[in-house]
Formats: sequence, C-alpha cells, structure tokens
Amino acid sequence: MQLTSPVIDDLRREPPLAATGTSWRVFTDRVMGGVSNGTMSREMVAGRQAIRMRGNVSLENNGGFVQISLDLDPEGEPVDASSWKGLELDVFGNGETYAIHLRTADLNRPWQSYRQSFRADPEWRTVELPFKEFVAHRTDIALNTRRLRRLGIIAIGRPFEADVSVGGLRFMK
Repeated sequence: MQLTSPVIDDLRREPPLAATGTSWRVFTDRVMGGVSNGTMSREMVAGRQAIRMRGNVSLENNGGFVQISLDLDPEGEPVDASSWKGLELDVFGNGETYAIHLRTADLNRPWQSYRQSFRADPEWRTVELPFKEFVAHRTDIALNTRRLRRLGIIAIGRPFEADVSVGGLRFMK
C-alpha cells in the first residue's frame, strides 16, 4: 500500500488506535522468559496528550526490553514509505536513551530489525530519524522502505527505569 499521509499517529483516535487504524501494543522480554515489566497508557504528559510507556528493564533471565509497537497497516500488509525520508516523533521522557526498531516484510526472525536511537529529554521535542541512519540488526538485508510493516519504541539493552511519552508520530518529508 502506498502511503499518502505522513501521519502515523496524531492521538486523535480512541486509545489504543493510531491514525493508521491499527492498535498500539505493549510487549516485554517476558515473552521469551525475561523479567522486565512495562505498561502503556494514554494520558496527559506535560500538557500534551500522549502514549506513555513505563517499565523496568532487567537483564535477568537473558531479558532486556520493554516495547510499544504499532503495525502500519490494519491488514498486516507492507506499506510503501519510499516517498518519505524518515520518521519524526514528538517525545518527552526521563533523559534516557530509547530506540525505534523497524520491521519489514523481508524479515522473518523476531530478533531482526532496523534500529536507531534517540534521547527522550524531560521536555517536549521533535526527534528526526532519517531512514538512511537506521542500522540493520542481525540481518544482511538492506532496509527497504517500500516494505515497512511495523515500528516499535523500545527501552532495551541495559537495566533502567523506562518512562517515555510520544505525542505524535509521522513520516518525515
């Protein structure tokens, strides 16, 4: 499906629905035996409506992540984002570093993704994440923005208290 609107989520729909018509979901490493915990809520954060992910990231039992994710198409089909240069997200957080992971129709293992990090400071700001700066993780397949399926906002890889809010998410011109 070719995308015509840059808006992925503007928080105008009833939670957990995004503007794409798909639902935000929260996952932790517990799906693979870890002990991290996390929650997702829709609430006012510093005067702005947001999706807020909180949790405790633990490396015990080979764990280490808390994630909120969003499929980009309600039917689970790939979307063509090749006319956009990347992603923009409005974030507020606790000063920690988080990541966005992208998945495409070309990836078939759950640990494969394309990753880019960002810092979520305790003030609202817009973060720009160009597609060309995403790094392939555990795959040799290049990122194909014509075949995007899902994105995740993730607290990963080290023990810490996660608290990050997203007030808007869109493709970057």
